[in-house]
Amino acid sequence: MSSNGRHLRAAMVAGALTTGLALAPAAAAQAPARAPRAAAAEATTLVFDKNSSDPTNSRLSVYKGRKLWATYRAGSGLGIKDDCVRAKGWLPNGNWRIKLKSRTYNGNLIKGYAVYLQDMKCSKGTRTRTEMFIHSEMNRDGSRGGTERRRWDGEGDYKSNGCVKLNPTDIKKMFRLLDRDGIGWPTHLRVVS
Repeated sequence: MSSNGRHLRAAMVAGALTTGLALAPAAAAQAPARAPRAAAAEATTLVFDKNSSDPTNSRLSVYKGRKLWATYRAGSGLGIKDDCVRAKGWLPNGNWRIKLKSRTYNGNLIKGYAVYLQDMKCSKGTRTRTEMFIHSEMNRDGSRGGTERRRWDGEGDYKSNGCVKLNPTDIKKMFRLLDRDGIGWPTHLRVVS
């Protein structure tokens, strides 16, 4: 699919998500405090549009309402399109709640700029995908690492164990953009293919 086609599809998904959340039934307002609130017409949305021809050349886009603010190249998985394959398959489609965002994340595998996503069942419902992130390869302080796991070397580094993976420059730009007044952080990542 052309990049214009992907942008159009992502824009339609972002608009549908915003409209759907804004028109949610009143019962949703009685949901637990952790549940996302209904979004205003100008909500910020992250949309990860998986490229079935090349999962390591997919796109992560930032929308404010229907306006596209930024698009970044991103990868997910090791080229396996089965979202139920643990540590190899790409991220399952759906609406992933953002649990945490950090510039200094200090996990065992993931360090530095990271967005931690909720756990979610894969499309077949046979496995729950856990410990899923939007992240890059870097040290905890966001600097370039000396070992392969911490150092971004190029095209091959878009591969992941299922997470959405950006190059270090792009994830830093995304954090700066979402921290700006008037944009703000979304509550969810929408994954489509």
